[in-house]
Amino acid sequence: MLASIGWPVLDRIHLFGDFSISPHGIGIAVGFLFGAWILQHEGPKRGVSVEHINTMVFWALIGTIIGARLFFVIGHFSEFDGVADMLALWNGGLTLLGGIAGAILINIPLFRRYHYSFFQVMDGAVIGLAFGIAFGRIGDLIIGDHLGKPTSWLLAFQYEGGNLSGFACAEGSCRATLEGGQVLTITHQAAQLTSPTGRLLAEGVGVHQTALYDMFFATCLFLALYAMSRAPRRLGVLTLVFGAVYGATRVLEDFLRVDKRVFGLTGSQWTGLTVSIVCIVTLIAWAVGARSSPDHDDRTTTRDAGATDRTAP
Repeated sequence: MLASIGWPVLDRIHLFGDFSISPHGIGIAVGFLFGAWILQHEGPKRGVSVEHINTMVFWALIGTIIGARLFFVIGHFSEFDGVADMLALWNGGLTLLGGIAGAILINIPLFRRYHYSFFQVMDGAVIGLAFGIAFGRIGDLIIGDHLGKPTSWLLAFQYEGGNLSGFACAEGSCRATLEGGQVLTITHQAAQLTSPTGRLLAEGVGVHQTALYDMFFATCLFLALYAMSRAPRRLGVLTLVFGAVYGATRVLEDFLRVDKRVFGLTGSQWTGLTVSIVCIVTLIAWAVGARSSPDHDDRTTTRDAGATDRTAP
């Protein structure tokens, strides 16, 4: 064993009687609030009023819930027994990328109503979004969610007690049936991934903790976006950098997980790959266009947006 990390997980916080809350939900809620707070500070720098931001944040919350569940249901449609089962959010089953998409799509009519361009709002939003993702992952770590394949590398996560999210745990051992009937078993000493017939597919001292990786990359992305926002830049650059980097991050992370795949990739990978490619191609096109037309300046920078860019897209 080279090294490992681990901690006792906590799936529920019991307050009184049978009433309890999930640290996962707390992490998401606090991360969302922090992201909204950052947008309230970054938005006005780009000419977006706090009053309008508050309205958009409210609808973003609704869109996040709808999108996160809808995208999960679409990707795991065969696993549900009916509409009632699909609507049972309390049973778990949300996707972050779907939540982001839902929050954006539900607000596009408001962008137009308030006469803001898409990037005028989103350049401030993605800074808060990156921070919110990073903070929200704390809840995933507390409950032991988003565990990946067995590994023995430096940050292998070892089980040290508690009820792992999505696992049946008893007597120091947790077991979960994953996509395709594969079985992941985690104990205090090791982790094994076996086929439906019991054939050993992978083993290690622990498993990849992909929520930890996502928190690290989202934190780095937040710091990079914040640093970039301190200097005048063309509207849209921050949004496209976020999409390019975070989309690529999700593609890489999902290779470490056992999940439903279509043509070799998970739904999150296809979404992340598409977004990342579109953003990278757009950034390259902008850079080439700027070089070929150095005297043509019809672009609004981040610092200038508050005074000049209030036109609809």
